[in-house]
Amino acid sequence: MTTPTSPTDALPPLDTGIEPPPIWFLSPEGFFALPLAATAEERTERAHSFVRELYSHGDDSIWEPAAPYYSAIAELMADTGVSYAAMGLFSTAEETAENTEEDDVVRAAGADGVAQCAFTVAAVPTDQARADTDVVAQGILAILSRDPYNDARWLDLPCGPAVSCVTLKEFKLNPEVTESGEEVELLTGQIQVHVPFPTGPFTAVFTLYTASTDYWGEFCDMMGSILQTVSFTEPLGVDTEEDAEGDA
Repeated sequence: MTTPTSPTDALPPLDTGIEPPPIWFLSPEGFFALPLAATAEERTERAHSFVRELYSHGDDSIWEPAAPYYSAIAELMADTGVSYAAMGLFSTAEETAENTEEDDVVRAAGADGVAQCAFTVAAVPTDQARADTDVVAQGILAILSRDPYNDARWLDLPCGPAVSCVTLKEFKLNPEVTESGEEVELLTGQIQVHVPFPTGPFTAVFTLYTASTDYWGEFCDMMGSILQTVSFTEPLGVDTEEDAEGDA
């Protein structure tokens, strides 16, 4: 899949020289968090665990060459300011979907059809006073609305004001990379949501990107569910690092 748009493309960052405050959210089952870490040693260790979870039915012949690839991706993402990144893999098999609630995309299972997405969270420094989240969100909305290809909208989330931006793009794939050997048009979709921090001069940018646009409605619902869990204060019952898996 194509890497999602950088969170700084629409919102020019400032150089504050300070670390962003914490933010919490819940990611759904079927998301596999990439091995982001501060050092190469940590990334390597996490990458080996990541590929074993992602390819749970594989073996060393798959895991060993895959781990360095995902470690390198994690390093590139960390350089762009991304603090959380995950791949979402969900089964589209009808017999599996019958056992789930309506409009759900279910976790990928084996060789069944799979819908994929990439999901990232970044904290971008922005010029704001502590209580000016409405003003920041209004500014973001004005910037994003300038592009006629953006569907930019105001959101009122439980954690505060936010701005969503939906973009659909069509790409032509060269015959050399298609199964049919013919040129293919590929439609991709991106949902990017900017949520100003009430606790500091930063804006959280949530990005979900997918080429599985046949399931666009389900991915939109999934993003909406994630956003309902966003919090800038530590949720009750989060006592360990494992419990706070979505902490960015």
